[in-house]
Amino acid sequence: MWWFRSRKGPSGFSATSTAEEVTQGIDGSGLTAIITGATSGIGAETARVLALRGIHVVMGVRNMAAGKEVQESIRKQIPNAKVDALELDLSSIASVAAFASNFKGLGLPLNLLINNAGIMATPFVLSKDNIELQFATNHIGHFLLTNLMLETMKSTVRETGKEGRVVNVSSRRHKFSYPEGIRFEKINDKSGYNCLSAYGQSKLANVLHANELARHLKEEGIKITANSLHPGAIATDLFRHHPFVEGFMNALGKHVMKNVQQGAATTCYVALHPNIKGVTGAYFADSNISLASSQANDTELAKKLWNLSLDLIHQSKSL
Repeated sequence: MWWFRSRKGPSGFSATSTAEEVTQGIDGSGLTAIITGATSGIGAETARVLALRGIHVVMGVRNMAAGKEVQESIRKQIPNAKVDALELDLSSIASVAAFASNFKGLGLPLNLLINNAGIMATPFVLSKDNIELQFATNHIGHFLLTNLMLETMKSTVRETGKEGRVVNVSSRRHKFSYPEGIRFEKINDKSGYNCLSAYGQSKLANVLHANELARHLKEEGIKITANSLHPGAIATDLFRHHPFVEGFMNALGKHVMKNVQQGAATTCYVALHPNIKGVTGAYFADSNISLASSQANDTELAKKLWNLSLDLIHQSKSL
């Protein structure tokens, strides 16, 4: 099993490659990145490695105390690191809008947007905006954040000539959504809700969003790419709502799952590596282009999701 996981793909990297390894020798000085969900797990490791490569990292975090701890930890390891934390609750449309406004107030450019944060397999709950919580947090929040930050990213591209990149951290679970893929008429209905299928639906939405965004950006002729990825099976706290599963994963994790350093590798590869310059609308796993589901590659489904997302945001009284 370990031999198979360490087998390198066309990129020269494998499932066992770490975030530091896939970014070795890359100088990110002068770049600015936003990363959501950077207080733990692969988000915190992604923030650390980006800072290590000279990038100014702005972490969007729900828990500011935890964000400050990660910020100080990175600064202790990397004395010259540029790391900031701004409050962001992706389940709240008002919070996403406030974060975007606060970021713009800093007067920073924006080269990279890494939509990393996520929740998994929660009981049925509606967000403050009356949107099913996993869909609200994993997709709608990131969809809105991306839309609100695009003009800043476009301005940065025009001023610097450097390619911008939007990276959606999805999951292999996007292949296990509801049978119809996206429950357009029942997104917020408790009837028929399945916590894992709902998670799969939100992760499918991440891939569809990246693909449709890539199409929009291509039509505009702007040098910004949009891609999605599966970070791999990682022993994190995503299973906290299922103690038995969490205990099982913790017991077996070191034998069959990636560690955090390996889990952050694909995100860092897609965000920084020069080999994928100009690559857009692709799905990655183990730092290589991979195959997403047929639903994820359905252009009509992607367009319909885009319109649904806009409708849900416009229906909110938070903007």
